[in-house]
Amino acid sequence: MNKQPLLGMTLSELQDITRNLGMPKFTAKQIATWIYDKRIDSINEMTNLSLKQREKLNEEYEIGASAPIEAMRSADGTIKYLFRTPDNNFIESVYIPDDDRATLCVSSQVGCKMNCKFCMTGKQGFTANLNANQIINQIYSIPEREKLTNIVLMGMGEPLDNLDEVLKALEVLTSDYGYKWSSKRITVSTVGLRKGLRHFLEKSNCHLAISIHSPLPAQRSDLMPAEKAFSITEMVDLLRNYDFSKQRRLSFEYIVFKGVNDSLIYAKELVKLLRGLDCRINLIRFHAIPNVDLNGADMDTMIKFRDYLTAHELFTTIRASRGEDIFAACGMLSTAKEQEKNS
Repeated sequence: MNKQPLLGMTLSELQDITRNLGMPKFTAKQIATWIYDKRIDSINEMTNLSLKQREKLNEEYEIGASAPIEAMRSADGTIKYLFRTPDNNFIESVYIPDDDRATLCVSSQVGCKMNCKFCMTGKQGFTANLNANQIINQIYSIPEREKLTNIVLMGMGEPLDNLDEVLKALEVLTSDYGYKWSSKRITVSTVGLRKGLRHFLEKSNCHLAISIHSPLPAQRSDLMPAEKAFSITEMVDLLRNYDFSKQRRLSFEYIVFKGVNDSLIYAKELVKLLRGLDCRINLIRFHAIPNVDLNGADMDTMIKFRDYLTAHELFTTIRASRGEDIFAACGMLSTAKEQEKNS
């Protein structure tokens, strides 16, 4: 019999388990403490539960942690981890150390439905949603877990397309019974799905990053088919109804493609689109992927683009490229592993 993983369960789910097993209600909090505070490997380590209670738990449940099966290390300290799911699929997470910060980029799906032109994960197509156990496991099971200062859901998949499980994972990360992280240490990145975006804004205080990549709907639609369902102009109108000055930060991710969206014409349109919105812009240099006719802009062009936006009161940064000597672009390592599996 396949045992159910406890890792990734909320306190209310653990309370349901202990109630069904005839255990006192407070036992659920004890279990949560063992998993999320002490990060044990087996139920037998829960020494403040009686032997009989541990035996009952062991019959149907397990911690449910699984180590990465592969790690690729960059000269700059970045590490890309590859995990295998129970269904024999592959997902990635990326550990990015940077002075006193250590960020983990986490996946939320196997593959992705969004099919963005520039994204290797999108070329895989969609296979499955990750559950909260598989999302949290990426944090729980890496050697650097104690060093982490920030989590970004910017890995494989579209978080708002798997929102129930993402919100459950965010609850575990931010609650008193879980990791006790501030929501200000977590960023969720999305192309923007109408229903999911509204629901996320109402249910979570975590930072929000919108993948924009063009201020022009027609061009954005070519780069990102999701634009056809929920345009960037509609999205910005919705975002204006929320306060981003205190509880959370709003940012826009902008990959700068050479000869596509890198001229000051696009910078001017960004200023026009986002004027008056409390936000920041992150400019990103493109990491080339196979069979895609797009190239990254040079640094001089990116600096001019940044300086124009900053001069027009849009706080803008250029994100440092990391891990370029390994499979840097999201989805490349898992794609290679899938091809190897199927060959």
